[in-house]
Formats: sequence, structure tokens, C-alpha cells
Amino acid sequence: MAVAKRSLLTNAVQEMLQPLNGRLGDYDGLLALIHEARFCLLGEATHGTHEFYKERAEITKRLIKEKGFTAVAVEADWPDAFRVNRYVRGLGDDRDADEALSGFKRFPTWMWRNTVVLDFVEWLRDYNASLPEGATRVGFYGLDLYSLYTSIEAILSYLRRVDPQAADRARYRYSCFEHFAEDTQAYGYAANFGITESCESEVIEQLVELRRKAAEYASRDGRVAHDEFFFAEQNARLVLNAERYYRTMFRGRVESWNLRDRHMAETLDALVTHLNNQGQHAKVAVWEHNSHLGDARATYMADYGEINVGQLVRERYGPEAVLVGFTTYTGTVTAASDWDGPAERKRVRPALTNSYEASFHDVTTPNFLLPFRDNVSASIAVSDPSLERAIGVIYLPQTERQSHYFEARLADQFDAVIHLDETHALEPLERETFWETGEPPETFPTGV
Repeated sequence: MAVAKRSLLTNAVQEMLQPLNGRLGDYDGLLALIHEARFCLLGEATHGTHEFYKERAEITKRLIKEKGFTAVAVEADWPDAFRVNRYVRGLGDDRDADEALSGFKRFPTWMWRNTVVLDFVEWLRDYNASLPEGATRVGFYGLDLYSLYTSIEAILSYLRRVDPQAADRARYRYSCFEHFAEDTQAYGYAANFGITESCESEVIEQLVELRRKAAEYASRDGRVAHDEFFFAEQNARLVLNAERYYRTMFRGRVESWNLRDRHMAETLDALVTHLNNQGQHAKVAVWEHNSHLGDARATYMADYGEINVGQLVRERYGPEAVLVGFTTYTGTVTAASDWDGPAERKRVRPALTNSYEASFHDVTTPNFLLPFRDNVSASIAVSDPSLERAIGVIYLPQTERQSHYFEARLADQFDAVIHLDETHALEPLERETFWETGEPPETFPTGV
């Protein structure tokens, strides 16, 4: 971004922003923009920033209390999140939020086992408990598909209760995966390259049988709630898509990315249908990374044929969906250096000079909301493609430009953006040495 262009963008943003000062009415403008929308997609520029999680939680609380939102759907595995769902609705055996979140054991655990989510889960349970009898309790759901083996066990557990013979058939079908000791990537590699037969036909058979018996299971003696069948059915659909996902991992990024985001969008659709069938007017807050929730058509992703949840939700629900992105200029972040590596508190380098984040940093107001929907001037100001930063569960500052930046048209990607200039690392519930000490300065002597 040339200096003149950056200056023009900064000046335009300065005129149209809505300051965020940590006050009660900070998000009045955002709630007015959301109005009667049924979906509010709340992103994040990193998977490890305290302020992103905190502000999403505060916005979601207002959506629940003031706009009648009935569900929170997050970038998390379905069975682990459903355990939290039971807890916040006063069901299950977990004693507190920490225990309810203990199912999140897969890397990166800090995404959901952190202090902000802990507090939000307790708030949600207390809120639901305060509602009058018969009122709709707000649920908590996961949209992701990584939990192949956990979902299999959840299906078997369900069937053992309602139909032991069906459980035996399911166990036989799913035994196809047993040779891989719960190593999903090993299964995907072997099945994709013909080293072993895929389990696709078995998981399809299981899903078909489960759906065929839906009415029978949901009506047995009134003991099996529709919620429990829905939970099992979604686990069976997850196993089907996860099996395909782990095979496509070895065919290229585009195919596996698209399968995963289609699964998440379809799970959201299924959740809405389920809640509506229970007599609700489902309204859902979605928490995921910007890369999933910002419309892919406004980014480099479209050039490679990639789609995402934000695009699919917009295509299906139109103005009933509001997409909100988050950005930051500098600070610290919780991330790993390698996949499956320990959580580290890393310094976030100041944003590159030709990025949206750098232009926002030049604004005299450090934290602000910038709405684009129905704001022609704001949309025009950010209509040209510029760099945008994305940090996932891994942060590699030494390759910052290649690893963490992409081109986007921000006003087409989101309906609004929240910029928080300096942010801090998300605090995991389990803090290891790497996180406690933080990243050493770049000048730290390497030979010591």
C-alpha cells in the first residue's frame, strides 16, 4: 500500500469509525446493524488473542439478552462442545465449567480451554438457570469435524442405551478404523494411496441405518430426547465427512479445506433446522477464525477455488447473516511454533506497512468499530485489495509476510470490522513453561 493510499484510508476510517472505550454502550452501533438478523458471525484474526475472545463473549451476551439469540456455534469438535451444551443447560454430571470443558484434549487445547471461555460458559449456565420454566435455554455447539474417534465412541454409547443390537452392528462397521490406533492421518494416508481399503462404505451404511430408525429411537418410552438423537446423528455425519477429510488431506489443500468448511456450514444448517423443529426461532452467534467467517470471494481464496463458511452462509441466508471481523496491530498471542507443539506466549510484530492493520494503527482512536453494511463511504474507503493478517494456531514471525498475510477487499469480506490496536495473549487453563516465560527478545543471545 503506497504512503498516499495508506494516508487516504486512515483519514477515511477516522471519519467513519465508532470508538470502543470499554463502556456499556460500545456495541450499540453493531447491534443496530445486526437488527433482526438470525446469524452473527464473529471472527478473530488469531486463535490466541484475549481481547478477541473477550469482546466476542460480550457481544454474544448482548445478542442473547437483547436480540433473542438461542445458540452459540463455535469452531470446535461436535462431541466436546455438546458436553458443554449439556452443562450450560443444566444437564449432565459436570460440576463446573472447567470440568465441562475437559473434553477438549486435542491440540490446540487453549482455543477452548482458556479463561475467557471458562467465564463465558459459567455465565451462560447462570443465564439459563435464571430463565422461567419453559423458556428456551441457550445452547453451545461445535461445528468442526476433527473428532472422528470421539464421535464414533459417542455413537456407540448412544446405541448401547437405545438399541444394543444396532450398537453391535455399528461397532463392527467402525472396526474398519481399528488398525490405525486413533491416528487419523495414518488412516487418511493409507486409504488415499490404496495401502488399505477406505472405510467410506461402512460409515455411509451406519449413517443410513441411524437415520432410518430416527422415529423409533426418538419415541421409545419417552426416554430418548430428540436432542440426544440429533447429537448421535450429527456424530454419524461427522464420521462420514471426517473419513473423507482425512483422505483428501493428501490430495491438496483446496479439496480438504472446502470439505471441512462445507461440513461446518451444513452442521450450522442442521442445527438451525433442529432448533426450529423444537419450536424455537433459531438465532445463532458463530465463533470462528476470520479465514472461515469472512466471505472467501473477497480474498485470495477465490483465486484457488476455495470457499468458506462466511460465503456459504451469505449465499444461503443473505442479509439475515452479519459477518464481523477482528484485527490487531501488535501485542502478544498464544500460539505454537509447530503442529502439536506447546502453547507459547509470542510477540506479535507490528503489522506490515501496506496492510489494513497498519492503516488502522495510524488512526488516533486505538480501538474502534468500522461498519460497512449500508455505509457507502466506508465501503469505498476500503474497496481496493490490501494485505490482511491471519494468525492461526501456529505463528512464525520469521516468515511473517509469507505465512500470515493475504490480500483481501475488507468491505466485501465483512459487514463490519472491530480493530483493537494492541492485544494480549489468550490465557490457557493449563500454562506451560513456554507460555509463562514468553518469547525472548529478538536480540537474545542464541549461543547461551
